[in-house]
Amino acid sequence: MSKGKGGGGYRSVISGRYVTAKHGKASPHTTVNEAPGPKGSSGGNFRSAVTGRYVTDAHGRRSPNTTERNS
Repeated sequence: MSKGKGGGGYRSVISGRYVTAKHGKASPHTTVNEAPGPKGSSGGNFRSAVTGRYVTDAHGRRSPNTTERNS
C-alpha cells in the first residue's frame, strides 16, 4: 500500500498507523478509511471511526479509541 502524500487506505484510530485493507474492514470501529488526495484544512476536529462524522471535542476526548483528531 502506498503511504505517500496521496493519502488513502485504512488507518488505526488507536495507533495512527496505516493498516492493511483486510484489517481495516475487519475492525470498522477502530479504523478509518482515508480518502485519497491532499490533506484537508478542516482544522483540529474530532471524527468518529464508527460513523465517520465529526463529533464534539468533549466526546472526542472521552472516546480516544474510537475517535481521531484531525489537525
